Amino acid sequence: MNATARVSITSADGHQFELLSHVPEQATASLLWLPALGIAARHYQPFADALAAKGIAVFLHEWRGNGSSSLRPNRHHDWGYKELLQYDLPAAEAAIYATIPGRPFRLGGHSLGGQLGCCYAGLRTGDLDALWLIASGTPWWRSFPAPRRYLLPLAYRFLPWLAQRLGALPGRRVGFGGTEARGLIHDWARVGLSNHYAARDLANDLEAGMRTVSTPVSAIVFNRDWLAPAGSMQQLLAKMPASKPMLHVLSSQQLGTRADHFHWMKTPQQVAATLLRHND
Repeated sequence: MNATARVSITSADGHQFELLSHVPEQATASLLWLPALGIAARHYQPFADALAAKGIAVFLHEWRGNGSSSLRPNRHHDWGYKELLQYDLPAAEAAIYATIPGRPFRLGGHSLGGQLGCCYAGLRTGDLDALWLIASGTPWWRSFPAPRRYLLPLAYRFLPWLAQRLGALPGRRVGFGGTEARGLIHDWARVGLSNHYAARDLANDLEAGMRTVSTPVSAIVFNRDWLAPAGSMQQLLAKMPASKPMLHVLSSQQLGTRADHFHWMKTPQQVAATLLRHND
């Protein structure tokens, strides 16, 4: 097992956080991994170890408001997709290049992390070796199977209202995410209603950026995951028509654990093997 190191980051707007790095002695590539909503970076350490054992230097990102982040959302501290895409992810990527320069750079994410990874891939100007998506997909309500999808528009209206009223979304209490910034929930819910990615106060056209992504994309969904069904991932992949994506649907039998949104994180060996097999 590779030792975990901490890389301190300060974003352009002063936000401070740490990357958890798992760097093998002979790294063949680097990966910036973006967590799901409300999930701290440390929960992906088994996944990072599985990839590092195969030569991938993994850097686990920390979202604002989680884990090592210097900020917590409340009435006085708010942010949305803009701050994550414009400040935090470029700072994290720069730190990776400074830590292990000269390696092919890969980007990936779980759930919301996969969505924002696609958005960020469309904003970048440098080469991207691969884009890896796990249990992700657009939250657009029409991409979900019936009957659940008919309830989603209600959630996409209620959760931003609740976050605005309370100053932040109490995700643990409502069963969705952690304590989340109201601007973040507003940006996420807008995609859920419209299937159009945009960030409040960000001039960049995120949809146009994703259409330019031509890097190889490997996507994995799980057949018992109601939070990220195959149709949701397919709609996300359709936003990157130049990428020639490969979509894999894994079962509980293949994983050796329940094939849902979170169980793979504790036994990630099959997920890591699938990603690596299709990136050779």
